Amino acid sequence: MTRTKALLSATCAAAVAAGSAHAADIVIGVPNWASVNATAHVLEIVIEENLGLDVELQNGTNPIVFEAMDKGSMHAHPEVWMPNQQNLHDKYVKENATVVMNQQPVQAEQGMCVPAYMAEENGIKSIDDLSDPDKMAVFDTDGDGTPEVWIGAPGWASTVVEKIRAKSYGYDQLFELTEYEETIAYANLANATKAKEPWIGFCYSPHYIFVTQDLHVLEEPAHDPATWNIVQPTDDPDWLEKSMASTAWNGATLHLHYAKELEEAYPEVAAIFRNYQLTGDDLSAMGKALAVDNQDAAEFARAWVDANEDTVLNWLSN
Repeated sequence: MTRTKALLSATCAAAVAAGSAHAADIVIGVPNWASVNATAHVLEIVIEENLGLDVELQNGTNPIVFEAMDKGSMHAHPEVWMPNQQNLHDKYVKENATVVMNQQPVQAEQGMCVPAYMAEENGIKSIDDLSDPDKMAVFDTDGDGTPEVWIGAPGWASTVVEKIRAKSYGYDQLFELTEYEETIAYANLANATKAKEPWIGFCYSPHYIFVTQDLHVLEEPAHDPATWNIVQPTDDPDWLEKSMASTAWNGATLHLHYAKELEEAYPEVAAIFRNYQLTGDDLSAMGKALAVDNQDAAEFARAWVDANEDTVLNWLSN
């Protein structure tokens, strides 16, 4: 081997070794809402400090995180909403069997909300009111003759469903259905509440907005599975026309999901993910700390772990 080739070979070997040395043992996916950001940072601290492993947090949408768990390049999604992500759950948990669902969920609810004063002063209490042009005129906040309703953030499965629900209930003919990040939407809600101005949009709990705001969840007919048929945009170009959802959401649950390969590669981590459990109040407080109080996620997680030793010990038990 020539000296040049030897140097190149040594350099490449060193680069590979350096890359391997810095590769994280565990990668946790972090979608774009506050509470999942907080829980990801909490899990990072728990795993690194108790198991001595290197943990990396990576931003990603729900489909990206699930696909990465399937391939082994990510290892956990701390907050999967069901049935919102039912299609991903069915593909990767049931069909591929490469992802495992934690069996200790947080109970959740979803629907459409207005500030309580809108229900009291404007009589907007039911989903049927959204088809009343006279009542809905108050939501024409930009003066273009069309009221606006926020149906969720781009990329959320619930946003797809809310578009279907708007069509099924018929208020898509009256409203402009708007999509943008929830931090903006709920900042708009806070500003509207402060000024006692109109606001209407998608809401879900557990969430900090139910801590910081007095909201009225619009009344709807009880969930009837026969009235729900959700086709995903990725499955059919005519998804909206073929879909229906004309009653309330069924009760939702939030579950941590993790890569099945951890059960052999890092069984102690898999045990933490199996044992992991939080309450709705925990998640609401976490979301408020990051989104409203503007606390740094890592600093918040450090304080939370220190203050919740018993909870962490339960996660660590075999």
